[in-house]
Amino acid sequence: MTTPATPTTAPAASGTTAAPVGGRLPNGELRRQVAQALTDRAGTELTPRTIAAALGGKSSGAIGNALAALTAGGYAEQTSDKPIRYRSTPTTPDAAAAPVVVPSGTPRRPRTPRPTPPPATTTPAAPTGPAVTGPVARPNGQLYHPRTLSGLPDVTALRTLRDAGVPALMYGPPGTGKTSVIEAAFGDLVTIQGDGDTTVADIVGEYTQTPDGKFVFVHGPLVRAMREGRTLFIDDATLIPPTVLAVVYPAMDGRRQIMIKANGGETIDAATGFYVVAGHNPGVHGAVLSDALASRFSVQIQVTTDYDLATQLKIDKRAVTVARNLATRQANGEIRWAPQLRELLAFQQVADAWNPDAAAGNLISIAPEEDRDIVAAAVKTVFGKNVAPLALGARI
Repeated sequence: MTTPATPTTAPAASGTTAAPVGGRLPNGELRRQVAQALTDRAGTELTPRTIAAALGGKSSGAIGNALAALTAGGYAEQTSDKPIRYRSTPTTPDAAAAPVVVPSGTPRRPRTPRPTPPPATTTPAAPTGPAVTGPVARPNGQLYHPRTLSGLPDVTALRTLRDAGVPALMYGPPGTGKTSVIEAAFGDLVTIQGDGDTTVADIVGEYTQTPDGKFVFVHGPLVRAMREGRTLFIDDATLIPPTVLAVVYPAMDGRRQIMIKANGGETIDAATGFYVVAGHNPGVHGAVLSDALASRFSVQIQVTTDYDLATQLKIDKRAVTVARNLATRQANGEIRWAPQLRELLAFQQVADAWNPDAAAGNLISIAPEEDRDIVAAAVKTVFGKNVAPLALGARI
């Protein structure tokens, strides 16, 4: 079960402020705050994003990890998958009363190593099979339209790399479809959402307290993927501190094995089918593609926006033209930002809800401040008139 990333600062849900330890919240404090948020709204189904907003804008990924750990310990209940929602249980107030951590005096590792269960023989959910010839359904039900990669549909090409045991790194700006193609290619994903606060415990697991007061080691996503022979997707891998991400390297090379020091030196061997794929956003602040990480991914694939697909999806041709023009200027180094497929889909949603002019104004609004004048000029050229960023007007 995925364990929570630890943010740097945050008020406790009960109204008190936890003292940071080395720039981070104390171990288990984020889960206590999440448990308090569930307790405060007992009986209400909450999404990670809702709880993140209630806790002062914390990472919804870290909140999701905390909720998963609470659920594993019986302190919360997952009520739905799409969208994922949780609610409190009768034991949630216990988790809110104090951080769910190993207390002082309790050894963080067993006195004797725990025997390793035999690797699972789960068959990968996405075998290579025949070449893909049409749209592929993603887990959320949306259809992914394959693109060409080295003469093959990208979904087929990625599945072939898995069969060959060649890790792949997908890189490109946010919103270009890296996650979409990975979800379409591999139906058995175990995902790690990387950020600067990701810890080794978030990847391999850590001790957590059960309702009866015992402490058990809950294995993390890397261990689950290794044992079950599944694909591990490390999203935003280059935001994870290199010293933390190094825990994955022994599983990727010829050893295909890791040792969990926190659990008495437990050894985990990768089952057949285990595979690692990662995403990298080069332009995101803090993203560092280290030599050690780059060397582990023998294939590195650039992902750019498919503007032809945007047209096929019936997105306003004027918006697509603006995006193409800005992408050219971005490639020439004139601007830092250009609309990707995600922004174009949002454009059409706003246009359908309001009108195209409002959608064009929103396109300007979401551009980085330093590029906003250039984006506004590009919109004016294509739309044939001045369009202002979205803003409230006079009182009605």
